[in-house]
Amino acid sequence: MGCAYMNIGDIVARKSYGKDITFKIIDIQKSKKGKLYKLKGVNLRIIADSLGNDLELVKEENTKYEKVFDERINTSIKNILMNRGEEISTSKYTRSSDKEIRVTRGKKNNGLAFGRPGKILHVDGDAEYLDVCMKVYKQLELDVVGAIIAEKEQPEKVLQMVKEVKPDIVIITGHDAILKNTTNYMDLNNYRNSKYFIRTVNELRNYEPGYDNLVIFAGACQSYYEAILDAGANFASAPNRVLIHCLDPVFLCEKIAYSNIGKVVSIQEALENTITGANGIGGLQTRGKYREGFPKSLYS
Repeated sequence: MGCAYMNIGDIVARKSYGKDITFKIIDIQKSKKGKLYKLKGVNLRIIADSLGNDLELVKEENTKYEKVFDERINTSIKNILMNRGEEISTSKYTRSSDKEIRVTRGKKNNGLAFGRPGKILHVDGDAEYLDVCMKVYKQLELDVVGAIIAEKEQPEKVLQMVKEVKPDIVIITGHDAILKNTTNYMDLNNYRNSKYFIRTVNELRNYEPGYDNLVIFAGACQSYYEAILDAGANFASAPNRVLIHCLDPVFLCEKIAYSNIGKVVSIQEALENTITGANGIGGLQTRGKYREGFPKSLYS
């Protein structure tokens, strides 16, 4: 269908890329070659632009790739909740003082124990992606504070949020991309937003040097993986410069939040429920953030 029928908010795919990714049109600009459409990935953290003659309208509910992603997401959520039950022997949930308390049966004593997963601060440059992530956090019963901060503003604003929220885990994400016709992947100037993620990680590591005290994930699609890790992140994207799913950081950090404080989580284990796996995310061994307590209050 021609570009004259395409409007902001429409779901499209690029014919020249085999319609491999679905996008939402977020802006339309004029160019010498005609209308230039600014696109945002529906599931993948990518920003792109395209002329109208390369775009094709797609029906959101009938998109093949959307169905594949939905199936993988549902499988990941199911696996997480099933494995969590085995790992921490969760038997019951109660709520106390606005915090979710996980009640567990102690193996060595028959009394009730309780536990708390690590607290997460999720900073995102995209409001729609953050909304999707927050819904999944709720499904996974995680203690999360979400904030929308544009990538270029993150280096100046995230540290203050960390001081206020006092999280165990920080996610710094949004959009990124390698510039067109780039062949040198080790030049920071060839990335759209990696420099902002790197500066933000530097600020946080200067504030808290301990990798086990403050766990940091940073990056988005095709981000400068090596430089983000060198800045001090525990985890980063993207080792193979691929497009990552918007929920990859969620599934990664859930594993850390719900792994016992006495356990060092291997990178392979941390990535087991992510959508893009080791192609999209990598990092370092990191200690879990789940703390068990005993005994549970009779009055909670």
